[in-house]
Amino acid sequence: MRFAVLLLVALSLEAKSPFEIHEAGSTALEVREQGKPVLVYNYGMTLGGGAPEEKRRSGYVHPLYAPNGVVVTDDFPKDHWHHRGVFWAWPRVTIDGKQYDQWMKLEIKSRFERWIERRTTETQAVVAVENGWYLGERKVARETVRITTHPAKGGSRAVDFELTFEAIGTPIELAGAPENNKGYGGFSVRFAPREQTVITTDSGREAKDTDMKPHAWAQLAALYQNKAAALRIDVDPSNPDTPNGWCLRNYGFLGVNFPGTQTFQLTPGRPLSMKYRVTLTGK
Repeated sequence: MRFAVLLLVALSLEAKSPFEIHEAGSTALEVREQGKPVLVYNYGMTLGGGAPEEKRRSGYVHPLYAPNGVVVTDDFPKDHWHHRGVFWAWPRVTIDGKQYDQWMKLEIKSRFERWIERRTTETQAVVAVENGWYLGERKVARETVRITTHPAKGGSRAVDFELTFEAIGTPIELAGAPENNKGYGGFSVRFAPREQTVITTDSGREAKDTDMKPHAWAQLAALYQNKAAALRIDVDPSNPDTPNGWCLRNYGFLGVNFPGTQTFQLTPGRPLSMKYRVTLTGK
């Protein structure tokens, strides 16, 4: 009897959820709220936009929608084929003393391994996945991604990203781009074509592109086909080396630089976890 009551309660809660999670083709998972698309997580290997075969990749979010239906992200832009919606990657990954590029050349690829969680409630939709980092056929790291989508309210919606990385077998050294002290590499967003771009941070408006300036958050607001929308990234204060430096680009890019121009070592048995909140606005 008690089990039956609990089952009815669980089914009732599920029925009340404004969210749906469903397959979008054979390589992607889509989250919807009240029947409207919120985001797509690309878990299968994807190639598009006329990009060369070596740019095929997986494990990122695109498209990402503002509450007014505007798609704010881009994928396979011709000026940077390797940029991909909401993503995380590093240009310098050192394994066994040899350096690889996970950022542009995609010498280390993320591959889907299993779903950890796919559920909806009255207050959120959760998609959690385990991926492997592969150097050829060699698995060198385990990556877990948890994406929690909250309901839209007043033209605003929050999406939380929790990323965890653990080296397998041998330590891995991560580092950002060294040239011209740029330091890019880490949690990043590439924006769709737009007009009237305005980037702001906790220091105010950033009219010029900047590198490695520390901020707690950054936002890009613009007009997308005459509809206003904005995306803000907040870095969780528990993340290492906060406040982090940023790569801010008015052509349409926000990136949290971790570890920037320094290095960070992933050690087997000692996972690295980082959290980011992405807030989307648009009425």
